[in-house]
Amino acid sequence: MTIETADLRPGHRISRIIKGGWQLAGDHGEVRPAQAIADMEAFLDAGITTFDCADIYKGVEDMIGAFTADVRDRRGAAVADRVVVHTKLVPDLGRLDDIRADEIEAIVDRSLHRLKIERLPLVQFFWWDMSRGDPVGALAVLKDCQRKGKIATLGVTNWAEPAMDRFIDAGYDVASAQVQYSLLDRRPAGAFARWCARRGVQILCYGTLAGGFLTEHWLGRPDPGYAFANRSLVKYRLIIDEFGSWELFQSLLATLKSIGEKHGVALSSVATRWVLDQPQVAAAIVGARYARHLPQTLEVFRLALDDADRAAIAGILAQAGGPHGPVYGLEGDRSGRHGRIMKYNLNANPNDKVLGS
Repeated sequence: MTIETADLRPGHRISRIIKGGWQLAGDHGEVRPAQAIADMEAFLDAGITTFDCADIYKGVEDMIGAFTADVRDRRGAAVADRVVVHTKLVPDLGRLDDIRADEIEAIVDRSLHRLKIERLPLVQFFWWDMSRGDPVGALAVLKDCQRKGKIATLGVTNWAEPAMDRFIDAGYDVASAQVQYSLLDRRPAGAFARWCARRGVQILCYGTLAGGFLTEHWLGRPDPGYAFANRSLVKYRLIIDEFGSWELFQSLLATLKSIGEKHGVALSSVATRWVLDQPQVAAAIVGARYARHLPQTLEVFRLALDDADRAAIAGILAQAGGPHGPVYGLEGDRSGRHGRIMKYNLNANPNDKVLGS
């Protein structure tokens, strides 16, 4: 079995499955940091070399930094340097009007310190409200950090075409766009993917398994409503509502299960493979706190969907109601039910000299 890779830019090679880090940030269930750090090595050794995190994922950059430092000590730089870390830079909504250039560079320096590396392979930039402050100027700071050798590649997250046009037209090389993309949420398909192809932007997909809803765990289960302690499940349960009825969702799971049985893989592998096969998709981010599901995650690399599989999936998708609109359009409406569950000021920490007021 060959682990598929993609090149975001020359010299920036990633595994087409990326180990996600949001689930390690709290709000998603118990996190055992020592086990999570130890299990990262199993992903690396399996060929999953790329790890996704963010400045606002509490503790995750530190965990990855502890992992790479330990590997470097035990197995040498050649092994540790196989790890490709994708982080994000997300200034707080409450600071957009007045955040200074030195504060933005300080966030970059903080990520470097946490990750225990000299250069960030990819920084994915996000600005909560494009009508506030100076987002182009903020990206200019990251470009300057790139010139200084602190950042290798620049990407963005959760922006549709007009926002990204603003940066690319200003002369910035945007290598990737991280957006939500799954069988339940196909907003990046079509116009967005075509725009990315024209602009040389590759798509990195999160939510590929919809927080675990696109797994056998939910097949045959009654509608749970929204009574979840896990914010991720609330987020993706709202997406199922946009997609269609709970019954249609169950039909999708049953179809994926049937296709998986035909190929000897889990239905989640079918869901992931479908996303990886979409135009302009470089990789899918799969959330995994620990390594116990790693063998199942790797199944996707030995799965090839045939015409009958694609037709069966298309038959279900043709019945879907949505979601509609631009990528992150629903979530970007802070007064709507998708936007109200978001947390907008996770960088502000009174004990952190970087952004403490």
